[in-house]
This record gives sequence, structure tokens and C-alpha cells, in this order.
Amino acid sequence: MKRLVKNVCLSLSILTLMPLQAGAANRNDSSAQFDWNPVMEAIILVESEGNPNAVSGNSVGAMQITPILVRECNNILKSRGSDKRYTLADRYNVDKSKEMFLLIQSQYNKTNDVEKAIRSWNGGPKYSVKSTDRYYQKVLRRMK
Repeated sequence: MKRLVKNVCLSLSILTLMPLQAGAANRNDSSAQFDWNPVMEAIILVESEGNPNAVSGNSVGAMQITPILVRECNNILKSRGSDKRYTLADRYNVDKSKEMFLLIQSQYNKTNDVEKAIRSWNGGPKYSVKSTDRYYQKVLRRMK
């Protein structure tokens, strides 16, 4: 009888917690569904005027991606248990560049803050508002 009571209590506890887990999943799904396309398109226009072959120092491609960013994307993928890896040549591929942008946002911008996304794309995760302000304004103008 005690075993039956324990099982019933355990079942009720699980059923009680299920709606909380479903709500958390919905919040995560909505953030995963955030539309970054307007931001990415504006960044592409500011960075390279849409040229996937643009080169400026060690930054290349439509989104002007550096080797450090590729390495960081690969570290994120590795930490998540993924076998996928990006190469330096992937920076010239607009779709793969956008994937890297989205991966960085998913890791460092979980609140989907557009301002943070733009400023950190220019100044890194520890950006200065003052030093990224001109870039931020340029991207905003391209978004409108």
C-alpha cells in the first residue's frame, strides 16, 4: 500500500510540474524564432554593401567575419556536442555567415536584444557603447 501511495504522489508531482516545463519550452521556442533577417541584411549592407567577396584585413565576406569569430563559433558548436564546424572559407558564403551570426546570438544574446547584437558584431562581446555608436547608427539607418 505504501508503494502505491508513493507512486501516486510521484505521478501527481510530475503531472503538476509538466505545465511549467511546457511554458518554459514555449519561451525558448519563441526566442529561437526571433527574426534576425532585418538586422543581418542591414549589417551586410554596412559591412560590405552586399559583396560576399569583400576583404578588409583579416575580415572577409558579406558580414566581414574574422578568423577569431569562426574559432568562437566552432568552440560553441563543440561545447554543444555538435560535429559541425565552420572553415575560414565559409566566411565567403552568405548563408554560412548568417548561420555564424545566429550561433553567436544564441550563445551571447539570449534575450534577442537588437542593439546588443549590432554593437557586439562591431565591438565584440565586451563592446563599448561609445566606440560602437557610429556603427550602431549606420546599421539602424539601413534597417529603415
